[in-house]
Amino acid sequence: MNKYWYFILTLFFILSCRKGEDIAPGYYGCNFSFADSSLINPNNMVYQSIINDMVSNGVVGVMMSVYQPRTGIWIGAGGKTDLHNNIDMKPCNITRVGSTVKMFTATTVLLLQEEGKLNLDDKVADYLQGDMINKLENADKATIRQLLQHSSGIYNYIQNLQFQTASLNDLIREWHPDDLLKYAYNKGAYFQPGEDVRYSNTAYILLGLLIEKIEGKPFYKVFEEKIFSPLDLTMTKFAAEDHIPSGTVRGYIDIYSNLQVLESTYFSGWDYYTADGGLISNPYDMSVFFRALMNGQIINTSSLGQMLTWKTPKDPDPDFFPIDYGLGIFRISTPRGIAYMHSGDAIGYYANMLYFPGDSAVIVYAVNSNYGKIDRFVSTREAMEKIISIFK
Repeated sequence: MNKYWYFILTLFFILSCRKGEDIAPGYYGCNFSFADSSLINPNNMVYQSIINDMVSNGVVGVMMSVYQPRTGIWIGAGGKTDLHNNIDMKPCNITRVGSTVKMFTATTVLLLQEEGKLNLDDKVADYLQGDMINKLENADKATIRQLLQHSSGIYNYIQNLQFQTASLNDLIREWHPDDLLKYAYNKGAYFQPGEDVRYSNTAYILLGLLIEKIEGKPFYKVFEEKIFSPLDLTMTKFAAEDHIPSGTVRGYIDIYSNLQVLESTYFSGWDYYTADGGLISNPYDMSVFFRALMNGQIINTSSLGQMLTWKTPKDPDPDFFPIDYGLGIFRISTPRGIAYMHSGDAIGYYANMLYFPGDSAVIVYAVNSNYGKIDRFVSTREAMEKIISIFK
């Protein structure tokens, strides 16, 4: 959900000095493990036309999956995975999908509650200690549920100008949780826990540390055991062990809003080890996850009901859909009706996944370019309305 506009001006001077790598097409080779019937889907041309339109407007590459109960799954792609080497995007390519990981984080915490290892109404301070509790205002009294729902009031480290400057000074630095949390230390909380909702990456760093404390292993290993492997999400992984896995599509940004993009593949190192970002996947795997979650195949009915309990912000964004906050998920009101969603971005990447409870339709798309003029076609309300319009 967050935008990194504060990087734009300085990035030009850094990125303009970087040239693309010579990479063989085989590096991006991938295949699905099933027979893809997208070409005979009755809506194939309609779906593909949306991708083609995005590419024609300057989006470098697009992957998309669309699921409707009566027509099944459709997967498609357009544009380029690598401009320097002129390689076409494939639907099975993997990409960075940023904050969409927060839905995986929330799902894992709910599973831990089902296993009797925590209660959402416990204070996070019952499990975590030290500076992360003592120096984060509200951390001593916020509950796990409030962290999940962005209602803890805890300051979002990404908004700290000192963090932004430090990131710009070393865009390929690998940040760890303690490094990032320090930028939220001794910062005033936005509100008292439970009084409102406001997006906080800091809260999700704490949730990742909570998972590790309870399970005694890296949180992403818990994701693998509880979500990735059971659902056979073979193209989904976390960046900690392999920051840019083989086959990852190149990322690009439109710094000067002139569609003359520059590569940014190796930046955004602050989410390699934290549960607020860092997920690598593709739209097919993300659709499988979202459908399984909503169908009660991962967490039980009670847990899903808690996840889908909503809180409305007192000061909503006037430029976006009316939105409510659940636990690691959002509810928006669209022209097609209610949708549950989570988006995510990094420098050069954006992804979004939407589920429509009215008919269980799902659309997931990911692009390998953002900022400048490109955002208008991938992440704005206008862009999302156009993409949603493909549903008939």
